[in-house]
Amino acid sequence: MSAPDHTLAHGHDGHDGHGHDDSHIHISMSGYVTGFVLSVILTAIPFWLVMTKVFEKSSTTALVLLSLGAVQIVVHMIYFLHMNAKSEGGWNMLALIFTLVLVVITLSGTLWVMFHLNSNMMPGMVDVKSLP
Repeated sequence: MSAPDHTLAHGHDGHDGHGHDDSHIHISMSGYVTGFVLSVILTAIPFWLVMTKVFEKSSTTALVLLSLGAVQIVVHMIYFLHMNAKSEGGWNMLALIFTLVLVVITLSGTLWVMFHLNSNMMPGMVDVKSLP
């Protein structure tokens, strides 16, 4: 008895439009499984690289670890946070770019200060061990 009233009140396709556009990403369980598998692989590879000491130089290992970490961040953003260039009208991507610019400025400034701290010390500074 409620079916005809429901059809009259909402029309034939009354519940088809719930504010979901086709521009949003709809990820199924297979998308989550794919993201999980990629995350496990991108976690296991750095662990293996460090434990087996594949590279002789630690700086090479650090660069490979940082690049794999960046790839893992992208995997998390796509598969778990559902971010793309079209989500929220592009504002999510703009906020991400702004955040990345601030992080790069902060990290580069911090590294610059720390690596040049020794050369910027005042002359005549005494060693703490030589004090009585």
